[in-house]
Amino acid sequence: MSELINNSSKRKELLKHMILELHKGEAPDAVRARLKELLKSIPYNEVVEVEQQLISEGLPEEEVLKFCDIHSAVLEGSIDSHAIEVPEAHPIDTLKKENREVEKITTLVKEIFNSVPSIPKESEGEVIPKMVLKLKGHFNSLWDLDKHYKRKEYLLFPFLEKNGITGPPKVMWGKHDEIREQLKASREALSQGEISSKEELMSVIVLLLGPAIDAVDSMIMKEEEILMPMCMEKFTEENWYQIYMETPVYGYCLYDTRAEWKPNIQLETAGSAVGAEGFSYSEGTAIRLSSGSFDMKELEALFVTIPIDITYVDANDKVKFFSHSPNRVFERNRSILGRDVRLCHPPGSVNIVEQILEDFKSGKENKAKFWLSNFMGRFVYIEYTALRGKDGEYLGVIEVTQDISEFRKLEGDQRLLSYSQK
Repeated sequence: MSELINNSSKRKELLKHMILELHKGEAPDAVRARLKELLKSIPYNEVVEVEQQLISEGLPEEEVLKFCDIHSAVLEGSIDSHAIEVPEAHPIDTLKKENREVEKITTLVKEIFNSVPSIPKESEGEVIPKMVLKLKGHFNSLWDLDKHYKRKEYLLFPFLEKNGITGPPKVMWGKHDEIREQLKASREALSQGEISSKEELMSVIVLLLGPAIDAVDSMIMKEEEILMPMCMEKFTEENWYQIYMETPVYGYCLYDTRAEWKPNIQLETAGSAVGAEGFSYSEGTAIRLSSGSFDMKELEALFVTIPIDITYVDANDKVKFFSHSPNRVFERNRSILGRDVRLCHPPGSVNIVEQILEDFKSGKENKAKFWLSNFMGRFVYIEYTALRGKDGEYLGVIEVTQDISEFRKLEGDQRLLSYSQK
């Protein structure tokens, strides 16, 4: 095979031939072994070219998906993805830091997997339900990957396609859908309430949970060792800035940064500005309401300053907005944008969230109130209100949270001017 080392066309021709042999089912084990040997010496961009050729010539994408797994297994650890250096808050930086957060969760999940076999028989009734609850929480968190994948699908892939790279995005999108199905099935299995023994939990781990976690970890490798270098090679600074500006539309996955990235280019953004959270707006653009108007700069300042916390969940149960004052009672960051509100709560309290949504949507109720008498030393009041249009249609839920500790101490009147010392 040494004659192939410096001959790109022969390498690609042989690779294409072996993939087609694998597709035909001709001695698959032998072909896989030869493929793995060849892939150790073939640059990833040549593999990408061959994948694209095969798809354009009619090879089903699901067959290329199978090859993709072989390719990933060979590549794992062979490319130094850390060599990609980008500034903080650059889209690649955000994707990689999201991956680090995902890896923290998959590590915790695998630790639970490894501890199951050692559970004593007499402790199963007590330990297994707790493990299932923890796993349910972790898999709920991993569902956030949907936003990570959507940003790749709708922001990265179009620019690859404009550069003539269409096959690999199709293949990776197919893997995304496989992972989504695996995570969905895993979450459903953990929610059925039928796992009460070590044997039952091990069966679910082997059949569903384990393969899902392996697929998630494998996708991280595919991104950092194949996709990211490809994008860095092909995208212009203008491309990256467009991706950066549109990222909040799809939301963040388990991670967010307050940092702002500015590309090294002259941007045609006359009359526009970028807010502290990285959102763009045009100064002077009026938001007209029935009782007055704001321009975008004023509206941004309002929600940074207002002394209550506001979160808006839309009619599809997705978190769409939160006020970001510096003294919020409950921390929020943009990773919750676009997330199903059920996944923003601990599994043990999801039934309350479900009840509120059901009652608000049906019109049975319009308001739900809660308070915490000692939340980190504060008395916190929380109110959920159904948001309805002028015709009564359900538009979502507004959550308002306020620290009312100081209010509860008030006595008598305050009629003289006295400025707050805070």
